[in-house]
Amino acid sequence: MLGRKTIRISWCQFRNRALHKQASNLTIDNEKLSLSKIRNIGILAHIDAGKTTTTERMLFYSGTIHNMGEVHHGNTVTDYMDQERQRGITITSAAVTFNWKDYKFNLIDTPGHIDFTMEVEQTLGVLDGAVVILDGCAGVEAQTITVWRQADRYDIPRIMYINKMDRVEANLQANLNSIQNKLETIPLPVQLPVKDDTGLVGIVDVLTFEKVTFNKKNQGKNFMREPLTESNDGKLWETASEIRRTLTDKLTSLDDDLANVVIEQESLDEIPAQVLADSLRKVTIDRKGVPILLGSSYKNIGVQPLMNGVILYLPSPDTSKRSKVYNCFNRNLSARVFKIVHDKQRGPISFFRIYTGKLTKSQKVYNVQREKTEVIGRLYTAYADNYEEIPEINHGNIVAVTGLKSTVSGDLITSSASVANRAKESLQNINSTEAENCFTVGTNVPDPVFFCAIEPPSLSYQSALDVALEELGREDPSMRVSQDAETGQTILAGMGELHIDIIKERIKTEYGIEVDLGPLQIAYKETINSPIKDSYSCQHKIGNLKHSVNITLSLIPDYKEKEILKFDRSRESAANIAAINPKLIQAIKLGINAGFANGPRLHCPVINVGVILHWLEVGRGTSDTIVSAAVTQCIQKMLESTSISLLEPIMLVEVVSLEEKSSGVLADLSRRRSEIQKITPRGHNKVIECFVPLAELLGYSTALRIITSGNATFSIEFDHYRSMDPMDEEKAIRRITGI
Repeated sequence: MLGRKTIRISWCQFRNRALHKQASNLTIDNEKLSLSKIRNIGILAHIDAGKTTTTERMLFYSGTIHNMGEVHHGNTVTDYMDQERQRGITITSAAVTFNWKDYKFNLIDTPGHIDFTMEVEQTLGVLDGAVVILDGCAGVEAQTITVWRQADRYDIPRIMYINKMDRVEANLQANLNSIQNKLETIPLPVQLPVKDDTGLVGIVDVLTFEKVTFNKKNQGKNFMREPLTESNDGKLWETASEIRRTLTDKLTSLDDDLANVVIEQESLDEIPAQVLADSLRKVTIDRKGVPILLGSSYKNIGVQPLMNGVILYLPSPDTSKRSKVYNCFNRNLSARVFKIVHDKQRGPISFFRIYTGKLTKSQKVYNVQREKTEVIGRLYTAYADNYEEIPEINHGNIVAVTGLKSTVSGDLITSSASVANRAKESLQNINSTEAENCFTVGTNVPDPVFFCAIEPPSLSYQSALDVALEELGREDPSMRVSQDAETGQTILAGMGELHIDIIKERIKTEYGIEVDLGPLQIAYKETINSPIKDSYSCQHKIGNLKHSVNITLSLIPDYKEKEILKFDRSRESAANIAAINPKLIQAIKLGINAGFANGPRLHCPVINVGVILHWLEVGRGTSDTIVSAAVTQCIQKMLESTSISLLEPIMLVEVVSLEEKSSGVLADLSRRRSEIQKITPRGHNKVIECFVPLAELLGYSTALRIITSGNATFSIEFDHYRSMDPMDEEKAIRRITGI
């Protein structure tokens, strides 16, 4: 039997050992020591979980600001845009740098609304760790799952902070169950709530067995730690003992080193706090489990322990797996752009994460993706929309840079083309996957689901509107601008109604242009219903040169593979295919992309279709452009002669409504061609998850407000494209074409 014993340890001793452990190692050089004191973290959550409020408290307790702002007052540091302060939501990610104890935090507050998911996507590519915030009353919500999956793609270690634990309906165990079931991860609670008749007053630190209470008179700036004892705390002591024992037991299954310690001591209760903290850090960085902290940011409870948790459990740049990919650059510069904003005085400001080397003012840099050399202007430490100029900055940090004209989000920069080539060669010799991750664009840009025409008030504003759209497009890659070939109109595409509305407001307030938007249209796609094979031949004489192409292609329906082009390796085609040089293959791919850009039904992009190349004959001297054009013509010819279906975007919708109003919500959803996935209780509410075609959700917020008398919320995100039945397809075509 394992023994049972109360764990008591001085918090000061534990904190000093844990937060300054690396500093005590005198063999570590200054450069590595400084890296160990940096944390590049993001704040992720569902809308209204408390990201910005938590960030504001961090700035206040670190001494960076002297007065806390509130989201509902529109005076927070990171929500600095007019639209953010008016609407009380975060629209754009904001970077702030501050010190906590003797550590440097580069923190990025991200949006929670799905329309601005691109801001989260861009940020995740450069983080070493993240804090995921939950609403203690709601648990894991729809957008929480989305940002969690995004973080999974980038292999980012996380800790979780359960906010709003002061509320009556907040339940720690329900949140832990929600985390385990919906996120499929192992929650590792390291804190417990302490409540009295007035509500939440503090937390229990399970590792040190101390009760932490916060002084409400000075906004929680001061807090008191006292040992938890069986005689004074009774039931709380019992609960904390059980939680600590369970935590230790879970960690032993995730960390062999801790398991050996437990076996040696023959007890789950006698494990020192430092040993548990080290184990938690290891498990977190390996992404085997997630430490769970809690508090109430609005009530100023639990934020300082959360910042300590960032230091204790999240990796520094020198221990981050993401940073190790860039070691191929050695001591040369390597940095990734993750955000661009346009400042009226400074021009475009590019935000970089520096992985290796250092960046100095007026330095020449080479853009790997654009294959261009540019000159850095000035360097700044970012503080939301304020900037402090600095002469240089070392690797491991985040920095804002002026002067770059061609660079866009996701680009990788280094010192020179030769440095990039050497790094690529050394990485390819080791691991081709790492080479691909390092040298390809760092962000995954989602396709827009809405589009509309955008027009200036008069032709005299057209050039100014073009500039505004170009600048906003550099800031937000999920916003697309194109020209309609038939009407000549400028088409604006975005992630949702709110996204497009915000773009319109920004053009008005920041550029002074009163633009007009046409009616919102759904971004449909097209696909083929059956396979088809055909050949195409063309001959052109340009000057004295004769260009000729003879090509045979097949189109495959319901194609899901990443690589769209496949080659016929049969006996009849193998020799011909093997003789095609790589330059021609690139031309063929360009032709395929052009051929699928506009389908025959509604001129929508064609998706879920693969291409097989069976035969290619190219005359001597034939240009690559002619080859691409021949491929495009062949594909368009086949699309015209086969059966085509329209695909509509299907959204995952989560509605949270009072139980007595839920029947009305369900009745309305049934009229919108919904597919109910599940209905779960949450306190006095019902949570309805369903799939709904985007076309049925136009104006849904107004309809839901009427049905529930304003007592419901909903969130939507794109899930997949689905074929339409003939009747719905006919309605969509009639609505778009008027015929």
